[in-house]
Amino acid sequence: MIHAQPQGFLAVPPGGTGSGVLVLHAWWGLNDTIKNICAHLSEAGFVAFAPDLYHGKIAHTIPDAETLRDALDGRYLQARTEIADAAKFLDERTGGGIAVIGFSLGAYYALDLSISDPDHVRSVVIFYGSGVDDFSNARARYLGHFAENDPFEPQASVEHLRESLERAGRPVTIHVYHDTGHWFFEPDRTDAYNEQAANLAWERTVEFLKQQ
Repeated sequence: MIHAQPQGFLAVPPGGTGSGVLVLHAWWGLNDTIKNICAHLSEAGFVAFAPDLYHGKIAHTIPDAETLRDALDGRYLQARTEIADAAKFLDERTGGGIAVIGFSLGAYYALDLSISDPDHVRSVVIFYGSGVDDFSNARARYLGHFAENDPFEPQASVEHLRESLERAGRPVTIHVYHDTGHWFFEPDRTDAYNEQAANLAWERTVEFLKQQ
C-alpha cells in the first residue's frame, strides 16, 4: 500500500511511471522554480516529488529566506522526518530506489538522506550546497554543481565535500561553473541566473539520473 502523498508537488510523466526523483528546495521554499524543475523532470521520464518543508510559505527576499531557514533549523528533526516520509512515499510509488536533488539548503538534506536511508537513495545531485562530512554509511553516487564565485559555498567547502566522498569510496563527480555565483541555476534569481551554465548543469543532471 502506498502511503498518502505528503504536502508538496508531484509531477508524473505522461506514461504514469518512471524512476523517482525527490527534489529538495532551496531556502526560498517550494516556489515556481522548484515546481518547474519537477515538471521538466517528468518530461524527461521521471516521477518527481518536492516536499514543502515550509508548509506553504515562500520567500522572495534574502531576509525572508533567512527567517524561514532559521525556523526550519529550529525544527530540524521534524524536517528530517518529513523528508524521510517523502522519500518513502516516492519509493513506494516508483520502486527500485530513488534519486535526490537538493538546492543550497536542500543540498544538505539531500546528502543527509543519502546517509540515513542508504537502502533507498541510489543517486544524489547537489546544487551549491554541502555540510555533511561522514559518508561511510552511504551507498549512493554523487554529482555536484557549484559556482566559481560563491560566498555561501567557497571552494574550500567544495573540496572538503569531494574529499569526504572519496574517502568513503563513493563515486563522485563535481563540476564548478566558470564566472557563476550562488543560485546560477534558478531563473527567478535574475541577479545570479546563468543560462549557459544552467543548461549544461541540467544536461549533466538528466544524463546522470538516467544512469541510475
